[in-house]
Amino acid sequence: MRLAILCLAASALLPSLSRAQVPTFVITQENSTITFHVKASVDLTGKFEKWTATLKFPSTDVTTGVLDVQIQAASVNTGSGMKDGKLKSKDFFNVEQDPLITFRSTKVVQTGPETFDMPGTFTIRGVSKPETLTFTAEGKGTGAGSIKGTMAFDRKEFGMNSGIPFIKIADRVEVTVDLHGKRVSGPPLVFKQ
Repeated sequence: MRLAILCLAASALLPSLSRAQVPTFVITQENSTITFHVKASVDLTGKFEKWTATLKFPSTDVTTGVLDVQIQAASVNTGSGMKDGKLKSKDFFNVEQDPLITFRSTKVVQTGPETFDMPGTFTIRGVSKPETLTFTAEGKGTGAGSIKGTMAFDRKEFGMNSGIPFIKIADRVEVTVDLHGKRVSGPPLVFKQ
């Protein structure tokens, strides 16, 4: 009887142990950047100094990954105090009312051996819309690597209808992510070939 109880207890525990064995990654900020570019009569390129990103996988299948990025909008840095001030204002990022810019993926689609589309929800100024991050993964199978890609959006769809004095700017904004990370536990990811 004791043996039967031990077998039942072991079988109840084993599935939960196997579920715990999932790839766990940490994004390292030292080598990573999140930048943006807008075509303009005067260069309008910048980066965000303060952000966090997590990449989680509920299984070893790479297409189950979830990327969650949170950017402190007030950390924008274009190298120009005038441009930064305008971008932080209610006409653009509206940092007083909506301090975070976020992207959370809803799925991962492998489009090639190292290329992926990551549709998700992008939120800026409190407005959320579906957008897609297209990226290349480098270092697969090594336990460390990077995600390098872009997401483009129309700023006017998010309520950023104003301009910057004396600067003509386009509506299309390109956000570039260069995220470096490493697997800290769990098995390696499985990619389709």
